Amino acid sequence: MLRRSAATFATLAALAGCAPPQEPPATPAAPPSSSTSSAPAAPATPPAAEAPSSSGYAGHGAESIKPEVLAKYAAPALPPALSRSIGTLFEVRAPGAGILSPDAKALYFTWTITGIRQLFRIDGAMRFPSQLTGGEDATVIVDMTPDGRTLVISRDRKGEEYPGLYLQDAKGGPLVEIQHKARVQTMHELITDDGKYLYFRANDIKPTSYAIYRYDIAAKKRELVFDQEGIWRLTDIGKDGRMLLGRDVGGNMTEFFEYDPATKKLTPVIGQGEREEHEAIFGVAPGEILVLTPKLGEYRRLYSLKGGKLTPVTPELKYDVESFEVDRARKRLYYQINEEGYSRLKVIDARTYKDIALPALPRADHVRFSSATPDGRYATLWLDPGNGPSVSYVLDWQAKKLTQWHAPSIPELDASKFAVATLESYPARDGTKIPMLVRRPANCEKPGGAAAATASAGEPCPVIVMFHGGPEGQARPGFSPRVQLLVDAGFIVAEPNVRGSDGYGRTWLHADDGAKRLDILTDIEDASKYIRANWGKNGRVPKVGIFGGSYGGYSTLVGMTMFAGAYDAGVSVVGISNLLTFLQNTAPYRRILRTSEYGDPDKDREVLLKLSPITYLDRVKAPLLIIQGATDPRVPAGESIQMHEALEAKKIPSELILFADEGHGAQKRDNQVLQYGHVVRFFRQHLRGERVD
Repeated sequence: MLRRSAATFATLAALAGCAPPQEPPATPAAPPSSSTSSAPAAPATPPAAEAPSSSGYAGHGAESIKPEVLAKYAAPALPPALSRSIGTLFEVRAPGAGILSPDAKALYFTWTITGIRQLFRIDGAMRFPSQLTGGEDATVIVDMTPDGRTLVISRDRKGEEYPGLYLQDAKGGPLVEIQHKARVQTMHELITDDGKYLYFRANDIKPTSYAIYRYDIAAKKRELVFDQEGIWRLTDIGKDGRMLLGRDVGGNMTEFFEYDPATKKLTPVIGQGEREEHEAIFGVAPGEILVLTPKLGEYRRLYSLKGGKLTPVTPELKYDVESFEVDRARKRLYYQINEEGYSRLKVIDARTYKDIALPALPRADHVRFSSATPDGRYATLWLDPGNGPSVSYVLDWQAKKLTQWHAPSIPELDASKFAVATLESYPARDGTKIPMLVRRPANCEKPGGAAAATASAGEPCPVIVMFHGGPEGQARPGFSPRVQLLVDAGFIVAEPNVRGSDGYGRTWLHADDGAKRLDILTDIEDASKYIRANWGKNGRVPKVGIFGGSYGGYSTLVGMTMFAGAYDAGVSVVGISNLLTFLQNTAPYRRILRTSEYGDPDKDREVLLKLSPITYLDRVKAPLLIIQGATDPRVPAGESIQMHEALEAKKIPSELILFADEGHGAQKRDNQVLQYGHVVRFFRQHLRGERVD
């Protein structure tokens, strides 16, 4: 048996364009649980709002936008001084955690040192790396054959999120294409223990379904092994050939089945009809399946499923077990706990489930397992120190030795001055405690602190409230170059984990499903109210901006429209302006999963319109910058264009920037500099009153 590695999840997310320049991308999390009390009153809504879907845009991708529109809204050049300062911080890059060769003599990892994610190899700890892939397309390693001779690589084109799958000799050389088709997601699942077969899934038969394929690595031939309707994924294969399949039926909702390829029999395992979250792989003991689920409690916990009964494997905690993996040698089970947003690694015996002590690790905000060698002796760990880029270590279990294998690049900067996140909170209007992570410039100390009392007179430091994506995502501590550049520009950055965020338990997570979202969107406005009331200085109220990408971009648009006046300026990156047109035009594979989160376009039309920022356009009072990638399959570029055009028609000040060669967030270094340079330029202009030339 073998399921996809933890590195695979990270690299697939990296291909989506939402990860920071260091790899792997920080998986979002949230501080401890806080139960919801009585729901706040829904925001007032205008009567019978109508969506402009029939006369608006259609489809997604660069081909859905006229060339003259792309040219009109191309990113303007930045002032040289600003470009240099932003560019310097984007040179702070950390190599990915990587996959270690079976003999522990080479580490293969992804790095953005060329300006776009590519694959590198390092032949020994702290040696100089060799570049194995190149070009303009984001490329990441997702697996390695058990003999260490062949690498499995995923590559995306222009941020389209239709990745292809390739093989490469571990020594380097040309890529061998397994499959890369237009408008098709081809995604690696696992490699068999004997290294003969590679399994992948793809929606090439039907855009809304994923078929499972087996690829003979030596013969370079593929065969279809499963093609039933649904969003299927393969998580494990037993020694007898049985396959463990997950069918996603909604956001964070999965049903699991066993499938016998010989008889074509599909047997339910867990989750059928429950619309509950499950992750599962085969256990080491015969007939056992390991299941990660919040089904029997408020938090995700790891269980052993035998004879239809779930028996706890991990202790009961007031935190989620966020991920787990058994090494190929079936010796150790690694799992991570999301402890108030901090990732804590635990290891237990894969057969007895007894704790295995880790050696002393360096202090870090996050410690995560990445991969293990086939014999289980060596494990690659990823550590984020919180005040600088991440670092990879190799743990030798036999020698009980931890060795750092590579170091990040931090040119011309003093990492000791990087801001470290502190965990704070604010009250929602119904009294619910909303956690938020805060990073402050050195001269913007927390109100009431000793340093604050001696701070220079003048205006209070401006604040940017930054909302995460998802919506099931989470703001987490750890180092973030994107947040640091805002701190360097003189802004306090606050990242709330509003209701609907992950990491607080199932009640908090599902507090915003469907029409319930109307009840908790007020958390967005309440953040600004709290900051204005409590973070002032010398009797002056701070300027407050709002910023976010993807669902965070939607949150930004909500803050600027539904709650107009709460924020003094806003920047939305790939944000949803109209939930109805979004669901009508997003990629088919996304539409199915997003409907459970937001609502059905046919059944819930009125609710979707009430939840749409474009419905409240007449309320806008403050300037807005909208940034979008043209190739985005998740949030179509039409969402940003229609918002800007509607604002223009009403003569409301706004700016629009389109990146013709980017998707759901900028991946290329030059585009990242342009994107964040304009974010800083815009906020300096509207929150600090500065002219940026």
